[in-house]
Amino acid sequence: MKGWQIFTHSVRLVLSNLGHALRVSLVLYLVVAVSQIATFLNPPEMTMMDGIEMPMMSTEYATQNLLFAILAIISSLWIAVGWHRFVLAEEYPKGWLPQWHGSSMLSYLGRSILLGILVVISVAVASIPIGLVIAAAPGLALFLPFVMVGLGVYLFFRLGVVLPGAALSQKITFSAAWTATKGENGTIIVLAVLVVGASFLLQLPTMLSGNPNSLLSLIYGLVVNWFATVIGISVLTTLYGHFIEKRSID
Repeated sequence: MKGWQIFTHSVRLVLSNLGHALRVSLVLYLVVAVSQIATFLNPPEMTMMDGIEMPMMSTEYATQNLLFAILAIISSLWIAVGWHRFVLAEEYPKGWLPQWHGSSMLSYLGRSILLGILVVISVAVASIPIGLVIAAAPGLALFLPFVMVGLGVYLFFRLGVVLPGAALSQKITFSAAWTATKGENGTIIVLAVLVVGASFLLQLPTMLSGNPNSLLSLIYGLVVNWFATVIGISVLTTLYGHFIEKRSID
């Protein structure tokens, strides 16, 4: 199945280029991880509101989290653009940071926001007829979250080739992205199931550990999330290479 080929090809891209993957992403990923580490070392105070335990967000704590969020966004964009350009344009990192492409990163951010809006609106519209079906057959309600998530991931992958295009300064429209993946519904569905399933399996040990806030869970989560981040970017890279540049995935 082509969906399986795309997924395994994306994983192989990371594993066979592990040294370069670390050079492109490790330092920047540590910046992304700072927020998690800081929260672990200095968790917010909790208070009860309407019988529900909620974190107390002081001005200092909120400002700190905002700063971490901004740094995380910049670092994530830098990693994504760096990895796309390494694989698709053979742009090798010269040290422990990929080259800075500010305009490409800004374009990547803009297209990511537009893509997110399109996916959310599409899923919201699709939920109306799906909701009517569930109203007629309440037993199907259990499957609603899976259907909505699956639809969102499917749409993301159908349209997501615009993001590597932004990294390469190639302006691909959403309609062009949709056309490029036309006739590949089965491929994209299989790929979406594989990515969501793999993500769930990677998080399962933390969910079953009994203490998701432990140091061991933090370390495991940071390592697993690094792999998930780079492989996720690699999936988009493979989709672009195969459907836009017509590269082989054998």
